[in-house]
Amino acid sequence: MKNITSPELDSYDQSILKALQKDGKIGNQDLATKTNLSSSPCWRRVKKLEETGVINSYVALLNPKSLGLTAMAYVHIALLDHTQQTIETLDDFVATKAQIIECCSITGSNDYLLKVIEKDTESLERFIMQQLLRLGIVRASTTNLILRQQKYTTALPI
Repeated sequence: MKNITSPELDSYDQSILKALQKDGKIGNQDLATKTNLSSSPCWRRVKKLEETGVINSYVALLNPKSLGLTAMAYVHIALLDHTQQTIETLDDFVATKAQIIECCSITGSNDYLLKVIEKDTESLERFIMQQLLRLGIVRASTTNLILRQQKYTTALPI
């Protein structure tokens, strides 16, 4: 991740970012038209937003159900301790497990919140019981199965 210096964003930059959040595959000419810019200035602004780290990457958002991934859960975990070795063990585990699609260090009675996705609830249980908890670093965990997802977006409010 690039070092973000929090540049000032004018209305053109904001329009570019809003358009790219809706359609990351939009061509420069179409983007320029949508943002009331000509092609070259639009391209330069996008490059500057990329170089300053405002635009971090471009991705394809996949439909989990179409890929057979029907079980999603939030897993709250409290660690046994907060030693560097324990935290590195968790960090390494999270980095290598595709099932974990989000990981946050949080405040409160738990230390981390993981968002985990699997093909079904049985696979989810196996992942939690046979992989996560077998690390030997989790003091307690609570799993909340997501029944229905009313909203999902990666778009930030600009």
